[in-house]
Amino acid sequence: MSVFLRHMIRSINELVDLLKTLGFDVIDKSEERVVLRRDCLTLEVVKGDKEEMGLVSVVFGKNRFNELRELVEKKFKKKVSTKSDREIVISENNFKIIISQEPRHVVYKMLGDKLLLTRRSIRYFQERDVPEDVLWKIFEICRFSPTSKNSQSYYFIVIKDKETLKWLASLRGQSSTPIGRAPMAVAICSDPDKSRRHIQDGVIAAYHFMLAAWFYGLGTCWIAAMDRDDVKDKLGIPKHHYVATITPLGYPEFIPEPPPRKPAKEFVKFFQP
Repeated sequence: MSVFLRHMIRSINELVDLLKTLGFDVIDKSEERVVLRRDCLTLEVVKGDKEEMGLVSVVFGKNRFNELRELVEKKFKKKVSTKSDREIVISENNFKIIISQEPRHVVYKMLGDKLLLTRRSIRYFQERDVPEDVLWKIFEICRFSPTSKNSQSYYFIVIKDKETLKWLASLRGQSSTPIGRAPMAVAICSDPDKSRRHIQDGVIAAYHFMLAAWFYGLGTCWIAAMDRDDVKDKLGIPKHHYVATITPLGYPEFIPEPPPRKPAKEFVKFFQP
C-alpha cells in the first residue's frame, strides 16, 4: 500500500498503469470505472467529481487485512481518516483508498481464467441480503448449463426461511454449518423423468451456478450428501429426484487464501496403446 502513497497520482489512467506494473490485470473497464485483480486481491478505481477524483477499493482476506491494517496504522497514521475492525479509509491527493476485509457492494465481473482461478469455498457470510436482480441474473446464466440431449433436467429451489436454513445446517454437523451462516441457500436438483443422465445434469448445473454466483461477487460452498429423504420431504422434492447439493449463498465475510495445489503434471496422464 505504501507504493500508492509515495506516488503523486493525478489521473485514473496513471493509477491503472501503476497497478499493471505491480502485476494487476484489468478485468473490467468503462469510462466510469476500472476493476483490476491479482490473485485474491481486487481493486476498483471509480471516477469521481472534482473533490474526489477516484476511489480505490482494496479487498483482502482476513489475515492479509490484519497485517496491512497494522502496517497502515504504524506508518501512515496521519492519513487514516476512518478505521474499524473491517475497513480503513486513507485520503491521498485526489484519491480515496479503501482497504477492506470484505467485498464492497459492487459487481466484480471476472473474466476467463480469473473467474476459475479465484473461486473459493465460502463458509462465512455477511449479514446482508442478496438483491433480487442479482439473483435472477445468476439464474439467467444458469439457463445455459449443458445437459444430456439438452434435456434441461435441472431446477433450483431458493431457501430463505431462517428455521429451514437452521435445520439444514444441522444435518451434517460441521460440514453443513455454512448454510446457517448465510442469508439464503439454493438446492440444485434434477429430474430423472427428463433425462437418463440427470445426475450429471444436476452436478454440472450446480457448478455452473457456483461460477455464476462468483461472477457477481457471491460466495457458495458445496455441501454434499444432501440427496436424502428427510431433505426432500422438507423441501417438497419428489423422492426419485436427485439433489446435487444445497449451497449457502451470500456475500463473503472474508475470502480465504487458496490452498496448496498439485502441479498439473501430477494428475494428467496421456494414453498410449
